[in-house]
Parts: sequence; C-alpha cells; structure tokens
Amino acid sequence: MLRWILGGREAQSSVEKSPVLCIGEEQPKNWFTELQVLKGHFDIVRFLVQIDDFRCASAGDDGLVLVWNIETGERLQELRGHSQQITAITTFTCNDGLTSHTSLITASSDRSLSLWDPDTGNRVQTISDLQSSVKCLLVLERLCVWVSGGEELCVWNRDFQLQCHKQNHSDTGITALIELPKNCIAAAMDKEIMIYRLTVSHDSSVSVAELRCLSDHQDQIRALININDGLFASGSHAGELILWDAIDWNILAYEHILWEESQTSAQAEIRLGAPKPSEMSIQHLTTNGKLILAAVGSGLYVYSILTKSVLAYRKVAHDSNVLHTMLLSDSELMSCSEDGSVRMWEIQDLPLPAEPASPGFFGMWTFGRSNKQAGPPSKKIMEVPNIRMLELTGDLIGHSGAVQMFVSFQENGLVTCSTDQLLILWKNGERQSHLRSLALFKKLEENGGL
Repeated sequence: MLRWILGGREAQSSVEKSPVLCIGEEQPKNWFTELQVLKGHFDIVRFLVQIDDFRCASAGDDGLVLVWNIETGERLQELRGHSQQITAITTFTCNDGLTSHTSLITASSDRSLSLWDPDTGNRVQTISDLQSSVKCLLVLERLCVWVSGGEELCVWNRDFQLQCHKQNHSDTGITALIELPKNCIAAAMDKEIMIYRLTVSHDSSVSVAELRCLSDHQDQIRALININDGLFASGSHAGELILWDAIDWNILAYEHILWEESQTSAQAEIRLGAPKPSEMSIQHLTTNGKLILAAVGSGLYVYSILTKSVLAYRKVAHDSNVLHTMLLSDSELMSCSEDGSVRMWEIQDLPLPAEPASPGFFGMWTFGRSNKQAGPPSKKIMEVPNIRMLELTGDLIGHSGAVQMFVSFQENGLVTCSTDQLLILWKNGERQSHLRSLALFKKLEENGGL
C-alpha cells in the first residue's frame, strides 16, 4: 500500500486488490481446514522432498534432515551429520528389477555430500573435503548416476564414486540442473546455460563433454525447468523468460516483462516509475506440460503452451515476493510467499477489466529467432484476447515467517516449511473427520460394540 501512496506504481482498482488483501473467513473452495504444526528444526527450513506416498523429508539451515509421516505428523527419523546448513537435497531411487529403494542425497555448506537411508536414519555414504559447497543436485536414474553442481560439475555413481568432473568459470557457480534428452543436461551459471553430454562406456565409466553455451539471458538465471521431452524454460532476475528446444537448444520464444509506467507525474515516472528488480524477478517456474506458472515478483502469470497465449495473471498476488508455486490442475494453482501466506487460486472464465493486458511477460510470443531489442522495450499496451481472472479461493495462514516451499500429497495433505523453523501439515478437515469416524466404528466392532 505504501508504494502506491508514494506513486511507485498506480494502485489497482478495488476489484483487483480487495480479493488479494482479504478473502474473509468464508472460503468454500479451501478444503485445508485442519492443520498440524510439526516441530523439530531450530533454524530456517528451506527444503521439502517427497520420499513416497506418506513420507517427506525436511532440511534447512540447522544442518538437520527430518523424516516425517504425513498421515500422523510423526517424526520418523532425525538424520544428523552435517555441521552447517543444507544447500540441496534430492531422492535417489535404485531399482534392481525386484525391489525398489529410495535414498536421500544431501549437500551442505560444510563441503560434504551424504547418502542416507530414510528407513533407518543411517548415513550410508559420505564425501567430505570438497573444493566448494554444492548448490544443486540432479539424479539421472536411467543412467544410475547423479550430478552435483557448484564451482564444478561432478558426476557420481550409485556408490558415491566420482566418475568425472568439469570445472566451470562462473563466479556464482552452477545454481540449477535439469535433465535433457540424449543423455544431456543443462546447467545454469549466472547469465548462461551450459549444455553437457554424458557418455557411458562399455566398462560403465562415465565421461562428460561440454557441447554449447547459451548466453541469451541478460541477467542471472533464477529458474530452470523441464516442460516436456522437447521443451525446457529458463527465467532471469530481470524478468526474461526463454522457451528452449530441448533437442537442438535453440530459442523458441523470448519474452521480457514490461510494466506500465505510472502516469501521475513526470517526476514520479523518472524517480519511481521503473519497476524494481525484485518486482520483475522470476523466482520460480513450474509446469504440468500444458501450462507454465511463473512467480514474478509478488505476482503470478499462467501461460498456455498449446495456444501460446496468456490464460491469466495477477501482478499483485501476495504482499511480498512469491517463492514457490504449483499447478494443482489446469485451472487450480497454489503459491507461497515471503509474506508468510500460502494461497489457492482458480482460473475463472471471466474478463479482467481491472487490469488491461500488457505486452510484458507472456504478452506476445515470437517463435523462431529471438526478438530481443538493443534499445529500450516498447511501452505500448497491447490487448490480449480471452484473458481470464486469476481468482483467490483460499488463504492458508499459519506461518509467522516466509514460506519457503510446499509439497502436495494430493488428498492426503499439504506440507509447508518456513523461516519460522516450523512445518505445517494441512489436511482436508471433512476427510479427516470421516476417517476418524471410520476408525472409531472399526474399533467398536472389534471390541464388540459399547
């Protein structure tokens, strides 16, 4: 509200802002009416990873990894071993044809990597005294290897033996990794994306070769995701989003966020009209193969890959930056923010009269060559037909700090983690009441009734 008063950006009409600021106590489409607070961490909880249908692991700045039963909220295991904060965590599933077992791989600022058995809580393998801390992990289950990224790219086998490595020359190091077709991987490093290819020889040794450097972003890459077998996408701190061909790594679409400038006065335009980097930074991207959902500053943008058009967007979806998003379906999505809230949204077949469509982010896609311009981008407002409303349908208030991310267990619940050192397990209240009633009747039958 303060930034509107100062003239930094024109206040949107009441139709745009009132549903965001206050949805009220009546939330008929919000089924998360029962919550359970999970305690165990003593510092910021940054990561959640799903182990199976009923277990998840949490990790953060205290160096702990905790394994939880999301049915009961019980803490199953406490994995201790790292002396500093966890910087990355992932699951590693080995399938020998008869049985399948899921392990956890963690990386820490203490410059070590660990393999854990979440069933027993034992640390199975560990690698210490690395040259630098690892920032991201990627498991290639088909090749039965995994990759760590930081100041260098390292490829490891299932026994934690280093297969090969590649030094990079970026000051920031590798911050994100994704798998591409034909045994390739993409690594985000500052403003560039490096494409590597892994080759497995007859003696099962692995080598890595650098194939191409994609240097089309103008600012640091903040998000890198697979869309499907043929597409991947990247988003930058300056609001650039690039859609890439996953086979030949060419640009299929390039878009840059353009905000309408304030029209209050010439001085306001000069001093406060330009968006701050945080307002247009792409913090997170997610996709279901049909849609791309982008967290841009405090806003949300939904783009249809099929029709190559915007379905819905809301510039101010939260009071602070959106940190994590998820598509529940083709019409429902969720987001969490630094403001401590988790919000549910629905794409409704209604016009969006309160906010004319902008040519900015996803406003227009050009396929083929990049349409980047050397000069300042055009500020002409272009109308996008059939734009729909992104309507707030639920507001989950429980955390007192920034919500870092969440994991959905479908009908079994939702788990969120936060800077307040807590996890919250959100459940469908009606379903839980029904399950408790069934359990009670079953117990009465076993005891021969009252």
